Amino acid sequence: MLDRVAVHQTRLRTPGLGLDAKGVALGAKGLVLLPSIDRLVAFLALYTRQGSLADILRSLVVEIVRSKLGAREVTLLFAAESSDRLDRVAEIARLAGGYCFTGTSRHFVQYRDAAAPFGYDVPQILPSDAALSLYHNAFSQTYEVERRLDVRGLLLRLEPHLDPAAGREPGPRWILAESGLGPALIRYFSRSSVEAEVGLCEWPPESSFDDAPVLRYLFRVPSLPARMVPLLTGTPGLGYFVPVAPGAAVEIGFRHPVNLRACPVFSEAGLVLFRGRGREALEIAKLPAMGDVSAFARVELSREPAVARPAPDTQRPASVVLSLRLVPSSEPWRSVTASWIRPEEMQLLRHVAYALGPDTLRRARIAFTAAGAFLRHPTGVEGIPVGEFFREVHPGLYIPAGYDAVPAVAPAVLFRALGAPAGQALFIGRDGGAVGVPEDAFVPLEAALLEAQQWTPVAATSAGLTAALATELPEVVLGGVGIRPLRDLAPPDAPAEPKALPPGAGRA
Repeated sequence: MLDRVAVHQTRLRTPGLGLDAKGVALGAKGLVLLPSIDRLVAFLALYTRQGSLADILRSLVVEIVRSKLGAREVTLLFAAESSDRLDRVAEIARLAGGYCFTGTSRHFVQYRDAAAPFGYDVPQILPSDAALSLYHNAFSQTYEVERRLDVRGLLLRLEPHLDPAAGREPGPRWILAESGLGPALIRYFSRSSVEAEVGLCEWPPESSFDDAPVLRYLFRVPSLPARMVPLLTGTPGLGYFVPVAPGAAVEIGFRHPVNLRACPVFSEAGLVLFRGRGREALEIAKLPAMGDVSAFARVELSREPAVARPAPDTQRPASVVLSLRLVPSSEPWRSVTASWIRPEEMQLLRHVAYALGPDTLRRARIAFTAAGAFLRHPTGVEGIPVGEFFREVHPGLYIPAGYDAVPAVAPAVLFRALGAPAGQALFIGRDGGAVGVPEDAFVPLEAALLEAQQWTPVAATSAGLTAALATELPEVVLGGVGIRPLRDLAPPDAPAEPKALPPGAGRA
């Protein structure tokens, strides 16, 4: 028999067992003991019906354990984290025919129930080196771990149950077709104007006597007309699957025992197709390249088109070529990241540079040319009020701020029309002329402003140090102030007379 934990009890005998904020005996881990694999599937089905398995999946370990009598049972070990989680797990475990325990390492004690609201504690630890020691009011048993179960592998091996109403709601669908039916289904979808994508999947040969791999066509249909469902579900060689979770789909008319949407164990990059009637599931590690079925539509070539030829006496019209112009714009300024500083404004730049902050000097870049200096700043040059402002309409193409180019062609077309080689920044002036500045000519503004500073070396001599050390320090003597401390002071209008210092006193 176990000991019930009392209110405000602080001492517990079970190793690794403590009290949480509610006073409940709780270890770092929780453990569920189930008698068989069937009970494990029932536990997973009940748990995923009410919530997601993702909260315990990261720390979940499922193992087959063996008792001293040779009986094999199933344990689920997971991080407890809080008594609220274990309360829910304990309720589902009791419903599935199992037991819930809590502990930290090898010793696990029965979790709390209605008879012990604060949990249980063991009166004495079993002397054993077994991997697990479980303490319950009905039994105390040790177990050895036989093997570990993979949750994903278990879900893949579970056979879907027959459910005629499953998958009848509208939505996206997956269709798997044998290699002989794939081309016909592509033409059927294309002729019926059904939006679908198709890919070709490849599996290893089913037996050692087959050399060629197994090829099947995989279709992804966002929405399928209701009139096509009987044909696709009743034709041998076609599989009609309904997505139930990211990376998983179940054949129509069947239902998986576990809610797969609450078990995020399948990769979204692949796909697992669960088939009914005792057939094994098909797993696609990575989805193949998918293409629209309209690309496989029937191609018909018409006769060569007739080309109109001008009469011999017809003159060709003159080409329409317009020059580039800039007109004022009423739109607000934006992307003003450059300025053109003429040679006569260089002196003003020198004065303004003294007031610029360190971030502006570090991020701004400048290029000096015969036409003046070109200044660029990635976040805007409004903080440097010198020169003519330019805005960037295309990478490497600048026009004056407040102006638009006419004709109103796209900036990319204008950049191509200028024919600038790579590595050039183009500045279009108000007269329509363009100036190109090499990108490698731009240097940081802080490196271009400060000129080289001069410094003069000063030699140290030992004579000055010797004279300084030989100088005699004056002696300062402090005496009492007396009864009249201010008697030696003259009136404010009388001239001050020098006072003789006492013998042996120095001036400080």
